[in-house]
Amino acid sequence: MREITNKSLVSFFCKPSEISLEISNPATGEVIGHIPTQSEAEIKSAIEKSHTAQQSWAKTTAKEKSKILLRWYQLVMDNQADLASIMTQEQGKPLVESAGEVAYGASFIEWFAEEGKRTYGDVIPAPAGDRRLLTIKQPIGVAAAITPWNFPIAMITRKAAPALAAGCSFIVKPANQTPLSAYALAELAKQAGLPEGLLQVVVNHSSKMVGDEFCRNPLIRKLSFTGSTVVGRQLMMQCADTVKRTSMELGGNAPFIVFDDADVDRAVQGAIASKFRNAGQTCVCANRFYIHDAVYDEFVEKFIAGVKVLKIGNGLDAGVNIGPIIDQNAKNNINDLIRRAVDQGAKIAAGGTPLDELFIEPTVLIDVSQDMDIVQQEIFGPVAPLIRFRHDEELIAMANDTIYGLASYLYSNDINRIWTVAEALEFGMVGINEGIISTEVAPFGGVKQSGIGREGGKQGIDEYMVVKYLCFGNIN
Repeated sequence: MREITNKSLVSFFCKPSEISLEISNPATGEVIGHIPTQSEAEIKSAIEKSHTAQQSWAKTTAKEKSKILLRWYQLVMDNQADLASIMTQEQGKPLVESAGEVAYGASFIEWFAEEGKRTYGDVIPAPAGDRRLLTIKQPIGVAAAITPWNFPIAMITRKAAPALAAGCSFIVKPANQTPLSAYALAELAKQAGLPEGLLQVVVNHSSKMVGDEFCRNPLIRKLSFTGSTVVGRQLMMQCADTVKRTSMELGGNAPFIVFDDADVDRAVQGAIASKFRNAGQTCVCANRFYIHDAVYDEFVEKFIAGVKVLKIGNGLDAGVNIGPIIDQNAKNNINDLIRRAVDQGAKIAAGGTPLDELFIEPTVLIDVSQDMDIVQQEIFGPVAPLIRFRHDEELIAMANDTIYGLASYLYSNDINRIWTVAEALEFGMVGINEGIISTEVAPFGGVKQSGIGREGGKQGIDEYMVVKYLCFGNIN
């Protein structure tokens, strides 16, 4: 792999063996390393180690926990270039995007290092003079997480930082395509002074085996998952036997709406930023575009012009905007959606040229209708289907016509319309005249089958805490 300045960040590499996991660069197919896997017994042992470590960590003062987390934050930022290089080589996204993700991921560590000092309880006015009532917040215990390959650093820190700040221990199973970033984060946490056993990474060729253990092990009190709705449903059912608390950030099918009073140039910029970041492999990226008939032709012309200048290639190369798709199955699924859309009557207005390896040309589809498969399913690739609309009521019905409810976007300069439509959209997040909405200071999460719970913001740490009610009687 590309030279890494901080050698400790790649110290977890091992020689290839039958039980090691091979990691390759999706842009080139080059094998960049091997990492050891853990057996089921070793994963059980790691969970027990997490349980033991959490008992002491829960007694550590909030101020001391904050100091350690802030040191971790600083080490992540000090090693931003190395972490970005690791991420690009195992995940494929352009280097500038990887560097941005490192900073974004680090922001959650910094944010929750401070929020951990503000986990206030309440004093409750008592119904009787001889009682005093109050609540305190305590860590839930061992928290486990299963994280995806598309944001291999941010999806870990967004969960680990609030868990650790709350006083929990944290054990994560990263995606098998992108475990190197997880191990690098854990190494920096160790260097920051995080006690042993509090942040652990486990991998196995069988993601199902690890997930099953996380769900059924009674020592784990909380499971956080980011991934598909299909898998999320299964994990929730499995967690029912031990009545675990869960938070699920699942699939998305984000509408991107451009009204007739919108600033079209800004809408085009926001659409490109939202749709093509990480080659469209994000859960919040625009999935279907609803453009008002009055500005449809103008938007299409400017949007296609912007799409055509995007550069495809190896994320390590300068000037690349679109990296590879994560694997062949994902590429096949995207190409199949394009083919079916064309069969159902859509036209390719830009892109669509077959490319070698794991690359897909940014593609724009026009003459798209609401009932097409590409509108009803999450694309997770660099494909933009454009749909005309004429009336706000029609638009709202089409936008909400999905089982998903994660992110949505609208462009308008009419404040009345903005309020009305934003309130009517059945999505957990609404970007208004803005295509990039994620930030550590605001809650991230969806409604309907896009999940439960919130990450980030002041709400994020509550996902890892329990409220305990204390009733003092016989007070004279």
